[in-house]
Amino acid sequence: MKGGLRLQLIDGIKTKKLRLLPDDRGFLMEILRSDWPEYDRFGQVYVTACYPGIIKAWHYHKIQWDHFVCVSGMAKVVLYDNREKSKTNGLVNEFYIGELNPMLIKIPPNIYHGFTTAGDNKALIINVPTELYNYDNPDEYRVEYNDPSIPYSWEVKHG
Repeated sequence: MKGGLRLQLIDGIKTKKLRLLPDDRGFLMEILRSDWPEYDRFGQVYVTACYPGIIKAWHYHKIQWDHFVCVSGMAKVVLYDNREKSKTNGLVNEFYIGELNPMLIKIPPNIYHGFTTAGDNKALIINVPTELYNYDNPDEYRVEYNDPSIPYSWEVKHG
């Protein structure tokens, strides 16, 4: 949300504000439950780290759905809809997620996505994809972070 306005989401993208459940010992945060509408199926769970100044972009999947949650630090997650027949073709979504904004982002197939840290500390993102990673034939298609076909600049915006 910018200036109190609701962001137009790319078709198929779902987000869910996550709740921290604190007590005297610390807190618990549910990341993804099988009774939530954002859940489809389970493939595997992994964590990926991004160091300050690094941009992990762009890639997409033809089959897999991703479920991103930043559990440490803050991350800027950016999505781009390149699907020719999509009603949101050409739309970019930018999210700041992590400790200050716990959120689940569900990313459908054929949506370019990437992320970088937002701040001076590494960001840890847990992903719960719907498919197992196939080492021999990965469902992963990449372009460079600065590919001119994607209308987005990863530079920090001042002002």
